[in-house]
Amino acid sequence: MEVVLREVHDSDLPVFYRQMNDPESLRMAAFTPQDPADRDAFDAHWAKIRTSSVVLRTILAGGDVVGSAAVYGEPGEREVTYWVDRAYWGQGVATAALRALLAEVPERPLYARAASDNAGSLRVLEKCGFRRTATARGYAQARGEEIDETVLTLHG
Repeated sequence: MEVVLREVHDSDLPVFYRQMNDPESLRMAAFTPQDPADRDAFDAHWAKIRTSSVVLRTILAGGDVVGSAAVYGEPGEREVTYWVDRAYWGQGVATAALRALLAEVPERPLYARAASDNAGSLRVLEKCGFRRTATARGYAQARGEEIDETVLTLHG
């Protein structure tokens, strides 16, 4: 399956909203908005980031919108993030999308964070060259509790 990135289109937003409201995906992501079902907050967030310095891309797999990927933050502290529709987990889509994003954004170091029990996301990040560098604890809105978080770094 061909995986490509492109600019975010307005028509992608309803797909992203649906994806962000999948209960299993929310639990796995853990660090989510307080109320993912708040459509006004969702729309305001996406309007803000689409006009910011965030490198924001839609992930297409086989021509279908299956998620998003981004690099955000201040220089020297920039992080990657991605969200892939659960129907595409385990098919290499997240790895291919992250590799494409990293090719587009050559600055290093880059950082990433994942719930420490999110083995799939940690595997994707490590396949793309990120290395575990720290652990932290943070409040995971989607789980309603503090959980362990793994911090990863990608160097040149």
